[in-house]
Amino acid sequence: MEFLFLAIGGVAGLLIGCWMGFLWRKKVAEAKIGSAEKQATQMLEDAIKQAETRKKESLIEAKEEILAAKNEADEELKERRKEVTRMERRIQQKEETLDRKTDNIERKEQQLQARQKEADELKEQIQQALDEQLSRLEKVAGMTSEEAKAEIVSRLDDEIAHETALKLANYEAQFREDAETKARDILSLAIQRCAADHVSEAAISVVPLPNEEMKGRIIGREGRNIRTIETLTGVELIIDDTPEVITISGFDPVRREVARLALEKLISDGRIHPARIEEMVEKAQRDVDNVIKQAGEKAVFETGVHGLHAELIKLLGRMKYRTSYGQNALRHSIEVSLLSGMIADEMGVDSMVAKRAGLLHDIGKALTAEVEGSHVTLGVEIARKYHESKEVVHAIEAHHGDVEAHSVIALIVQAADAISAARPGARRENMENYIKRLQKLEEISSEFPGVEKTFAIQAGREVRVVVRPEDVNEEQMMLLARDIAKKIEAELTYPGQIKVNVIRESRAVEYAK
Repeated sequence: MEFLFLAIGGVAGLLIGCWMGFLWRKKVAEAKIGSAEKQATQMLEDAIKQAETRKKESLIEAKEEILAAKNEADEELKERRKEVTRMERRIQQKEETLDRKTDNIERKEQQLQARQKEADELKEQIQQALDEQLSRLEKVAGMTSEEAKAEIVSRLDDEIAHETALKLANYEAQFREDAETKARDILSLAIQRCAADHVSEAAISVVPLPNEEMKGRIIGREGRNIRTIETLTGVELIIDDTPEVITISGFDPVRREVARLALEKLISDGRIHPARIEEMVEKAQRDVDNVIKQAGEKAVFETGVHGLHAELIKLLGRMKYRTSYGQNALRHSIEVSLLSGMIADEMGVDSMVAKRAGLLHDIGKALTAEVEGSHVTLGVEIARKYHESKEVVHAIEAHHGDVEAHSVIALIVQAADAISAARPGARRENMENYIKRLQKLEEISSEFPGVEKTFAIQAGREVRVVVRPEDVNEEQMMLLARDIAKKIEAELTYPGQIKVNVIRESRAVEYAK
């Protein structure tokens, strides 16, 4: 029984202890939770205070920035207002100045009108006096004013011609003393500094063959190979009795070159049939295009002309295959460019513009085989198309005298073109054209009154005109030489220049008996 009470008491104690422990732990936990809530509340209050502080600081900074921006805007506005004020003052001053000038102009117009009126009245008085004097002179002289004018004009004709000839002679002698020496120095220096070789080129191309059998292979069965070559290249193949040679004839030198290269490749390859011919012609065309491009770039590099359009460089390269009187057009253009630059340096003119104009002066010759028109007209169109300067276009247009030269650059290009074309070995022409040109030169010189004989000498670079001394006096010789030169320039085409030499001599003959 005691044991039961003890057990119950122990269990009861244990329950009471557990309950007390639970109450103690609950109290501790509540204390911790209260402490944590206090800390959280304190932290929240601190965070709210910091946020309010940061907010106030941000507002203060924003206000300061706004204030600074406002001050800056105010300063800028003040400056702009000051500038506007200054502009208004200037405009007002200009308006006042214009008003004053307008008033002055109006006063001057009034004065001029008054003077004009006075002048008109004075003119009427003078005219009346002249009429009175004229009527008196007509009565005294016994002829009308028209008859007197005709008489005076007829008497003055010879005197005017005489005075004109004397003045021309004096002017030419005066200018020739200085200009001829200076011109010779400039031209001789330019020619010495620009030494270029000229190689005469034929209008046909010749392709050597390894043997006579190759002619038959090139002709092909029923002529299919030769027809294919001629159709693709646009040239004519001449296969005659000349041993181991084929002649290529064509108006376009570029096509001739393509045909020549294609034939050489076919002969070297040995396989000659239409498909192979087409392949070789395409390859030859690419090779010629590369050669043309390289030739144009080399010309630009050699002359130092930069900034040319790519198409202009290609057209320059095409001139490698163009000749004029046997002279290569590209070499001629390069030489004219170098000569123009040297002459421009000596004369104090822009040498780069002169070089550019000299290089492009014959650019139209690159298209004369494909497009109708003279090379001058085509050259002007090409230069304008690729936006060349007005000075360059004018130099191209005037280099053959089709239009009058209005700039020093154009005159320099004319002189350089004449030097390059006229010096010995530069050009050639066939005998028939040469004889016709000489005959035409003598015919033109013989058409003038007072001319007795004419002689074309020095390969057509000089014409000597012998006049009758009783018909042409010393003063009229100058005018006659000038008129003959003008007519030769207008009617005859020739390289370089032609000297007109008028000769008049008087002879006295007596016999001793």
